[in-house]
Amino acid sequence: MRKFLKILLIVPVLYLIIIPVFLASSANSRPCGGIVIEISDSSDYHFVTKKQILSLAYGNSSRIAGKPVKEVSISAIENRINGLHELKKAEVYISIDGVVHVYLEQRTPVMRVMPGDGGDFFVDEEGVVVRRRNLYNPRLHIVEGNVNISSAMLNGVSVLDTSIKHSILKDIYPLVNYINDDNFWSAQIDQIYVDGNDEIDLIPRTGNQVIHLGSTENYEGKLRNLETFYDKVLPVVGWDKYSVINLEFKDQIVCKRRDNQK
Repeated sequence: MRKFLKILLIVPVLYLIIIPVFLASSANSRPCGGIVIEISDSSDYHFVTKKQILSLAYGNSSRIAGKPVKEVSISAIENRINGLHELKKAEVYISIDGVVHVYLEQRTPVMRVMPGDGGDFFVDEEGVVVRRRNLYNPRLHIVEGNVNISSAMLNGVSVLDTSIKHSILKDIYPLVNYINDDNFWSAQIDQIYVDGNDEIDLIPRTGNQVIHLGSTENYEGKLRNLETFYDKVLPVVGWDKYSVINLEFKDQIVCKRRDNQK
């Protein structure tokens, strides 16, 4: 009786050991059923294409479909795809039916940067710089002028990293986020221009004034003062009365009249 009970206990254990091994061996020998690529935020951003990802998945191989699953290197595919700075996350795995699945998340840009010496870039929510590679342009606030994109930034080091020295982008980054998070300023401000002294001008979407912010110090207070000025003063004196609205002095707004205004 005891022997019989032991056999009854041993058989399920052997089943649990042998079946997974058999299934794994069978899965590794079956042909690959192809590649399925999922870009989770493809309706919002278009920094990478399925054609581009497919090319990276193939590598030096002319095909993947039909190859034995054991000959398909998931880690190599994942490493090649993760080399794209446009991606925040890339995961690759093979399902039990032999299909290679590629799951991607693109970076979420918060501003577009166009340095005065050339180039066109996006900066994402983590401060990572991505080079503009195609015609796709999400609607973002544009930072132009005396802005430097270093080689470290192009290699994936965030503009917020402590190793990045003397970058105006580090100062502008919280300002842009503040503008993005405020419905009024997000609708009002179009471009941010950095002059040769690292001072900042804001270019509004409506009206033809230049808003001189100066440094980013106390930008929240400066913009609160400007909003009050918009609400209380400009409707009275006229929106075209001033060519420059200067916010750089503490608790002051200094305006420059247009040449044709009295």
